[in-house]
Amino acid sequence: MLNVTKPNSDRVEIELSGHLDADGMRLGLDRLIEVSENVRHGQMLYTISDFSMPTLGAFGVEVGRLPKLFGLLGKFDKCAVICDTAWLRKAAMVEGALFPGLDIKSFEPSETAQAEAWLTSS
Repeated sequence: MLNVTKPNSDRVEIELSGHLDADGMRLGLDRLIEVSENVRHGQMLYTISDFSMPTLGAFGVEVGRLPKLFGLLGKFDKCAVICDTAWLRKAAMVEGALFPGLDIKSFEPSETAQAEAWLTSS
């Protein structure tokens, strides 16, 4: 499941859990693109739990939307990734190094308060 919400004008929250197929990826990414349209200097909270590798079809949907997804990078200043899987936290940190202008930091689920504090700090 990929659930995307926008609790306020400069914040987007993504929840990824369990199995993700092509339809779920399509709906989630389309929602992410839609809610991010007017974001400026935004914050993203990305929570990953019960991770299961997405299907090949889901990856295909993501590849098809890469141009639009790369366009979102300039809309956000910070992304906090909360995940219980160590290798996914490390992957998030590597991504942060690859995208200038977007500060990505990962946290364990027990560090949710710290993630929120970091995300909202200047």
